[in-house]
Amino acid sequence: MGLRDVLFGKKKLAGPARERLFALTTAAVTLDTELGLRTAGDAGIVFKPLSAGEFVRAEHDLQQLLDGVASGSGSFGYTWIIVRDPDLEDQVTTIHAVAQGLEEQGFGSQLLAAVFKFDGGKHPVYWIYGYKRGAFWPFVPTGEDQKRDNAEELELKAKLEKELPVEQDLTRWFGVFDAPL
Repeated sequence: MGLRDVLFGKKKLAGPARERLFALTTAAVTLDTELGLRTAGDAGIVFKPLSAGEFVRAEHDLQQLLDGVASGSGSFGYTWIIVRDPDLEDQVTTIHAVAQGLEEQGFGSQLLAAVFKFDGGKHPVYWIYGYKRGAFWPFVPTGEDQKRDNAEELELKAKLEKELPVEQDLTRWFGVFDAPL
């Protein structure tokens, strides 16, 4: 955004490439073979709630996509759409389609994150995709209160940052302790 845009009212920044989300499907080989992590069959997309009227309109357009694979819930003022599918590629495709549908309805700025759960380690591993920055980060809760395994998270970053666009600013690695996944 340049000075001309600020002066003449163009304030919208271009969003990050939504296709970066698909990098997770190619990283799945490394997750499985090198780290022993496989999809838990659960993924979700979280966004700021919309007004009732706006959401009804957007939900109607997304309902055909969501039938049979997703459910919704609310938590801490955010809305979750949960996808349950044993195939990671299907999870990613569905999450992408939901995000795209919300974006097409004018709610792209409401998107917060997509979350993918993996099993096979000492603790469940979540790969979180932040829509604002277009990058992933690992989240490994220990199961004890609100604690996380930072060493494991850094190791996952190191092993996958060549395959995934990983958020480099660690202060932006928020956790999703109460995610409905």
